[in-house]
Amino acid sequence: MKKIYFIAAMSGLLLTTACNDDERTPGNPVIDVKTEIVDAYFGDSLAFTVNASDVDVPLSTLKAQLYFGEEMVSEKVIRTKTSGEDYTGKIFVPFYKDIPDGKATLKYILQNIHFTITEQTVEVNCTRPQFDHLVLVTEDGTELNMPRVGENQYAVTAEFPQKLNAYIKAPAYGANGNEITFGYSTDGEITQGITTNIPFSGANEGAYTVSFNTLTYAGAPFAAMQMNGEELTMIDENHLKIETALEQGQAITFEGVSDYEEWWIDPDFFAEGDGDALTFVPVSGNYRITADLEKKYFKVEVLDAALADATLQDDGTGALYIVGGTRGVENGGTGAESIGKPSHVGAPSWDGGNGAICMSPVEPKIYQMTVVAGEQITADGVNFKFYGGKGWSNEYKADRISTDSELVVVNDGDSDNGNVWLKEGVTLEEGATYVITVDMSDVAHAVLHFEKKQ
Repeated sequence: MKKIYFIAAMSGLLLTTACNDDERTPGNPVIDVKTEIVDAYFGDSLAFTVNASDVDVPLSTLKAQLYFGEEMVSEKVIRTKTSGEDYTGKIFVPFYKDIPDGKATLKYILQNIHFTITEQTVEVNCTRPQFDHLVLVTEDGTELNMPRVGENQYAVTAEFPQKLNAYIKAPAYGANGNEITFGYSTDGEITQGITTNIPFSGANEGAYTVSFNTLTYAGAPFAAMQMNGEELTMIDENHLKIETALEQGQAITFEGVSDYEEWWIDPDFFAEGDGDALTFVPVSGNYRITADLEKKYFKVEVLDAALADATLQDDGTGALYIVGGTRGVENGGTGAESIGKPSHVGAPSWDGGNGAICMSPVEPKIYQMTVVAGEQITADGVNFKFYGGKGWSNEYKADRISTDSELVVVNDGDSDNGNVWLKEGVTLEEGATYVITVDMSDVAHAVLHFEKKQ
């Protein structure tokens, strides 16, 4: 019995010793690249075969990494279970903006379970494809060829609507190519790999040319809208914006606005004069002006010194927001959106972000919104309240705001505290203009005025 125990103990000692010796062995991973890759096009998927071995220590992974300069732009990782076998994979050569033809570095990295690594690198000549044509895909699914008209440059002329929403695709190029798509990013730029429609825009409906450059990603045409000679930046297919400093009383002129005569001009921010000339109404400061091509109006918001959304400050300056929405019939309302610009119809309702209406700071600490009953506000029942910032921040309840108006009340009940409603029995006059003013001279005791304009 003792002998058996002795043998078992010795076996355990030998096993432990063998394991310790194995752990101390670094191993010797060996890479044998079977595939010669010399040339590639941007957008290719490059197939490779590598024989991976280590006679001393089990293998872990084989990595293929592609570098543009010092930046790794693509990687393929393969588990290597058996030493001495061939492993095959594909690595993608990205199709990036503004990357010139040149040499990329393809690196093979073999690692065993003891983290010993062997590397081998090769240079790959990368060239931008010169496609025979691209394809313009409109939002209704129509496809039009865009022939190459110059190096990296493609264009098609056809009968288009004034607003053309479409994305672009490039066919697979060469033996290793992939189809590449170009769409519109949330940053307001054309980029690869998406099919979000690009908001092309001609001067008018009819024949015009759509063009695209596969190196610079420059596309045309776009709505070239300007304010006082400064071009607005495209946000998406229906919105452009500009963020800038403006002076009270400054002359404002918009150019490149299709159907400008149909646009609603917000009287709280722009005073209309002769012709197309406008005068800026609020106090001097930083502002964001967003051109809404769908609703046809210029949305104006106050910005702080860092060009971020302004908030109400302790001294009463800054910005004040109205957030409003539905009021049920049981509370004297219509059940519809009760306030909004340029119309209460379709307003974002109780959305404290996109639905927050920035009031115009017509004087320091004085904020104004002008509405027409039946247009920007419902005549038979309203429901809104005030906030010192977007996203429901710095809410004004009845303990901090009161009114001297004969038309509205600030609700001081447990429910909907701070909401502004019409007084019982009051109906606004359809078509009449009303001015909503909040005096923030004392931010702890704000005063709301709601009056019919004479």
